[in-house]
Amino acid sequence: MYRRYELLESLAPQLTDVLTVCNIGFPSQELYSLSDSDRTFYMLGSMGLSSSIGLGLSLSTPQSVVAIDGDGSVLMNLGTMATIANQAPPNYVLLIVDNGAYGSTGDQPTYTSGKTSLAAIARASGIESVFETDGPGASAALATCLSTTGPHVIVATVAPGSPKMSPIPLSPVAIRDRFMAAI
Repeated sequence: MYRRYELLESLAPQLTDVLTVCNIGFPSQELYSLSDSDRTFYMLGSMGLSSSIGLGLSLSTPQSVVAIDGDGSVLMNLGTMATIANQAPPNYVLLIVDNGAYGSTGDQPTYTSGKTSLAAIARASGIESVFETDGPGASAALATCLSTTGPHVIVATVAPGSPKMSPIPLSPVAIRDRFMAAI
């Protein structure tokens, strides 16, 4: 089974032409190390808001937007699912990396490791295009989402665990400024 790093590695080539908002902590560090881009907004704070920031971005631009979020972060901001469904931006993909754990703080289990299904919550919120996949299937799901009208939610199940990464060597202001210049 993929871990988040392998998932991001498989998706990185598809993210070069889209605007990407990447979740706080290890996911941002991993994506930065794999494929740094000025079209990626790396979250260094604001746990739980990658999906909301991506949604706002998708409502303000015709460009494709992919928000990469974690199961723990989405659980902290479930209201985002209802807002995504009701605003229905056609250019938006929320990709939830579900490792059943709070990966950036020591892999403590989230409720998705128990009974909670984020795909079921997305559907119940009114999102019509929801994909459930394992890590290796996420690339095909993302390709479908980027070539069809959204909004879309992909829940990609991966194993917990993270490789050791260096912090992103950019300040939050530098990340913001280069992202704004790119869009």
